[in-house]
Amino acid sequence: IKQKKRHMGDTKHFCPVSLKEHFVLHPGLQEHAAKYKEKIYYFSTSEYRDKFLKNPEEYVAHNEPIQAPPLRVCLLGIHGAGKTTCARQIADKLGIFHIQFEEYLQELILPKTKKKVGPQFDEEHEEDDNKIAILLKKLEGSSQTITKTETEKTKQEEALTDEEEAIKANLMDSKELPPEVLDNIVLDWWKKEPFRSTGFILDGFPRTVEEVKYMAERGLYPDVALFIEVEDSDILDRLFPPRLKKWKEKRHKKMEYKKKLKDLKAKIRV
Repeated sequence: IKQKKRHMGDTKHFCPVSLKEHFVLHPGLQEHAAKYKEKIYYFSTSEYRDKFLKNPEEYVAHNEPIQAPPLRVCLLGIHGAGKTTCARQIADKLGIFHIQFEEYLQELILPKTKKKVGPQFDEEHEEDDNKIAILLKKLEGSSQTITKTETEKTKQEEALTDEEEAIKANLMDSKELPPEVLDNIVLDWWKKEPFRSTGFILDGFPRTVEEVKYMAERGLYPDVALFIEVEDSDILDRLFPPRLKKWKEKRHKKMEYKKKLKDLKAKIRV
């Protein structure tokens, strides 16, 4: 049976108001349809339909076709699946930005923390370094001064805002980031330049059901969501050798620190 040609609007199945105002391809619904100049337009909400009907010429094509937004990709997968490696290759091939979510969070608080935070980053030797510095100053007879200086330095490095504290808690203990914190991070990739006109591949976000809900509530829809699924044995082969090497190095350093502390304490007793 030959069907009649459907005279759809310039954006066809997508809401022209969402495209114009947010540069997002948001699927329109039949219950929110409207006719203008013999074409039927579909809208994501009744509010957007009413907004279109008040000033249709603002949302329709004129001298050239309406430009579609750039490619936005979310790349998901468990730790060690190879997301970052794949994301870099895809970004290079398509000419879009690569955003590694956890690395981006680290960069936001790095100016104050002075080091990357999280279970995978070793901090024990730094505590030992402080102990050694204090013991050395004791030998020189100025332990009170160094203790005060180190304490002030630590306080200065730890003076984080509420937003930075939330980011640190997320990196340290995987605590959920509040929506108001995500608003200051994620919205820019959809709404601001240069991401808005170039596109991106977002590596490692969303990670939880709550973060998916957040994206839906804000109308942040990726064009593609990819999930990398690999065998456990492949992840073990990739992650175990460097982890074992790091553990050995950490153990060796710890033994050296203990020996230094022991020697310094012995000198102080003498």
